[in-house]
Amino acid sequence: MQVIDFKCPNCGSDMVFDSDTGMLSCHSCGRTDDIKTMPDPLKRNVFSDDEASEYHCKSCGAVVITEAETTATTCSFCGSVVVLGDRLSGKLAPAVVIPFSISKEEATQAFRKWCRNGLLTPKGFMTADRIKGITGMYVPFWLYELNNLVEVQAHGTRVSTYTRGDYRYTETQHFDVYRRIRLNYVDVPIDASEKMNDDLMDKLEPFPYKQLESFKTAYLAGYVAEKYSYDDKELFPRAKNKISPYIEEYIRSTMTQYTTVNYTSKQVDTKFKPAEYALLPVWVVHYDYNKLEYTFAMNGQTGKVVGKPPLSKAKVTAWFAGISSVCFLSLKLISWMMGGGFW
Repeated sequence: MQVIDFKCPNCGSDMVFDSDTGMLSCHSCGRTDDIKTMPDPLKRNVFSDDEASEYHCKSCGAVVITEAETTATTCSFCGSVVVLGDRLSGKLAPAVVIPFSISKEEATQAFRKWCRNGLLTPKGFMTADRIKGITGMYVPFWLYELNNLVEVQAHGTRVSTYTRGDYRYTETQHFDVYRRIRLNYVDVPIDASEKMNDDLMDKLEPFPYKQLESFKTAYLAGYVAEKYSYDDKELFPRAKNKISPYIEEYIRSTMTQYTTVNYTSKQVDTKFKPAEYALLPVWVVHYDYNKLEYTFAMNGQTGKVVGKPPLSKAKVTAWFAGISSVCFLSLKLISWMMGGGFW
């Protein structure tokens, strides 16, 4: 079992990834190292698939106990960075990573600002002073390249109306429609962690894929990271389902010249290359309110916040009452304009 830490060559303190500079940084003496030019401690070594969950901190010697999916954490006793190398090697080695660009302090402030924008949330929730914990986590994703061959047969109609003399005519033309389309989608992200809520992760998109970097363990220093729970073959059906609405939208866009279109057959043959294993940055926020815990997530690059906040019953009632009043007054105005008078 290999435990990797990053000690400052100058003062011996822990070095962590700095989201502001993109460098490995020592907060004690200020030293910074460029991760892109650093040799990676793993060197792509292949270890046995050992799911043992006991490791020893190289700083204080304490036992570090983790779940089987954890790949990076901190020592509970001395706070040192702990990267579990044998869980990041061989087939478990990520290919790419998008580093954090938002610090913990920035994430906290952004979350508080987001809370204040909740028009229907309780007043106490909007103060955003009940943050129980905020954790920077690298979530495992598979990035798919999906190549689709689409064949569609359909019955289309084109309806036109014209006037001749005293008569108004409606003409309906019928067509046999055939489309053969090739659609390729790249970097389709599917989160591979069993613990993370799939809907929550989907709503965090898009991630800026121009920021993808070749994976090095130093990017994990100071953050929590997990390895994938499902491989790319297991998640392939979900990837297909994810692009299905986009395929349907594109098919429809090729048939806009018809008034109505009814499919008689549709076949979508989807193939994928081995997906790219990526770690993407997510701030996970746990928030206490009225003795309940709410979980929110923030894109660690864009700052986008997703989650379901509590709703104020009083505000929701007032909102519906306001909408109803506006509709009622609008109907009165329309009636008056049509000569119906006031009710």
